[in-house]
Amino acid sequence: MNTSFYDLSVASHLQTLGAIKNVLKRGEAFAEENDVDLASMVNHRLRDDMAPLSFQVVSVWHHSMGAIKGMKAGEFGPPPKMPDMNYAYLVGLIDEAIEFLSAVTADEINDLADQNMAFKMGSHEIPFTTNNFMLSFSLPNFYFHATTTYAILRSLGVPLGKIDFLGEMRMGH
Repeated sequence: MNTSFYDLSVASHLQTLGAIKNVLKRGEAFAEENDVDLASMVNHRLRDDMAPLSFQVVSVWHHSMGAIKGMKAGEFGPPPKMPDMNYAYLVGLIDEAIEFLSAVTADEINDLADQNMAFKMGSHEIPFTTNNFMLSFSLPNFYFHATTTYAILRSLGVPLGKIDFLGEMRMGH
């Protein structure tokens, strides 16, 4: 059996998005049980020179749902600015990405393979094929920001383990 472009992108996104939704819900429960302010969690950074939890979650959303939309449009850029976010809004972004990606078909995604597209940031443009964009740029960013989301919440004391990050694995023979 060959692995499809859908398997490499959408199916992988959905697994990790489900995990991040669970991680965020666990963070919310932890905050409630320990009287931790959710706003402080949204703004928490692992290090002063790193982006806060809010940016990490926006980037997970952007490099999943946004990446598929970008491949369809032939163009992708940095995530939009989203001021005044709260914890519920971040959970909502993950829900939105799950809903969107759950509705796309394998054929729809597989038909996007090997198309030309570009990453544009201001006047800077990087040409890609959709495969190279997904595998060498967007998926690595997606996993980086998902991992950082997990790490921020873990650093705040949320009781998480590796299985929480892995999410629902695709098993079978």
